[in-house]
Amino acid sequence: MMFKPLTRHFSGAARAATIAAALACAAVAAPAQTKVDFILNWVPGGDHAPYYYAKAQGWYAKEGIDLQLEPGKGSALATQRVGAGATPIGLADMAGVLVAKGKGADTVAVFNVYANSPQGMYWLKSSGIKGVKDFVGKKIGNPAADGARVMWPALAKANGIDPKSVTWVNIDANAKLAALKAKSIDVTTSFFNIHHIFQRELGDDMGFLAWRDAGLNPYGNSIIVSQKFLEANKALVGKFVQVTQRAFAACVKEPKPCVQALVDANGALKFDNEMDNWALVEKLMSDKFSREVALGIHDPKRMEADYELVREYIGLDKTFDVRTTYTNEFLDRSVRMTK
Repeated sequence: MMFKPLTRHFSGAARAATIAAALACAAVAAPAQTKVDFILNWVPGGDHAPYYYAKAQGWYAKEGIDLQLEPGKGSALATQRVGAGATPIGLADMAGVLVAKGKGADTVAVFNVYANSPQGMYWLKSSGIKGVKDFVGKKIGNPAADGARVMWPALAKANGIDPKSVTWVNIDANAKLAALKAKSIDVTTSFFNIHHIFQRELGDDMGFLAWRDAGLNPYGNSIIVSQKFLEANKALVGKFVQVTQRAFAACVKEPKPCVQALVDANGALKFDNEMDNWALVEKLMSDKFSREVALGIHDPKRMEADYELVREYIGLDKTFDVRTTYTNEFLDRSVRMTK
C-alpha cells in the first residue's frame, strides 16, 4: 500500500516529463518563420476572406510564412510597390500589371483570383445616362490609383468614344456613393463584388454597366510577386500559392468560417455584408479554365488576348513576351473551381 502513492507520483512526473519533451520536440520541429508582406488591392473585404482564413488556421505559418496583410489603395499602387521591389507580394488588376510591365515593372503573376473582369460603372438613371457613349463630357469619380483609370482607354475605344472626352475626379473610395447622390460626379467605378451595396443605396435609379458585358473581359485581380523575390524564394512562393489556392477552394465549399475570420481580423466589417460580397466574388472566379484545369490558372491564350487588348487600346511603352508576366507552375491542378 505504501508504494501506491509513490507510483502515482512517479507516473505523474513521468507524464509531465514526457509532455515537456514532446513540446520541446515540437518547438524544434516548427519551421522557421519568414516574414512576408502582402499588399492588397484595397481595404479588406469579402474578396480577401481566404487570406485571413488561411492565416487564422495557421496554414501559412505551418509552411514557415509569417504573412503580413497590408490594406491597399488601388491596384496601381500595389503594382508599383511590387514592381519596384518595395513589397514582395501584391494583389492587382492584371491588365494594369501588363501596362506596368511595359514601363519596366519587375512582376510575375502566380495566382489568378478574378477569371472575369470585376470592373463596373455606376450612375443615376435620372441623370439621363444610358450607357458608355453618354459618358462624354461627364465627370467620373474614383481614387487616383484605381485600376479602372488605367483600363478606361480600352473601354472607351472599344465603344467608339475618345478616352479624353471625360473628366476624372479624385475622390476617396468611401465617398463614391455620396458624391454620386450629391451629383458632384456623374459616374463612378466599382468592383462587382460590392454591387449589392450600390443596389441597396441607389435602388431603381441605379444605372450599371459591367465591363465584361461591354466587349472588355480581361483577367481581373491576380496575385503578383517581385521577380527578384521569386528567384530568391521559389520554394516559399510555391508554398504560399498552394496554401492560398487551398484557402480559396475551402471558402467556395464553406464560406461562413472564411468570412468570419475576415470579420474577426477587421472589426469594422459586418458579417452579412461580407457574405454578400463573397457570393459575388465566386461568380468572378468562375470560368471554364478555373473549373476544368485549375483554380487560379492564367490561360496562355487568354493572356495573349489580354496583351493584345492592352497593346492596341492603351499602349505599351515597351513590348515584351507576355509569357514572362505569369506562371502556373506552383498550382495544384487537382484543385479546381466547383461552381
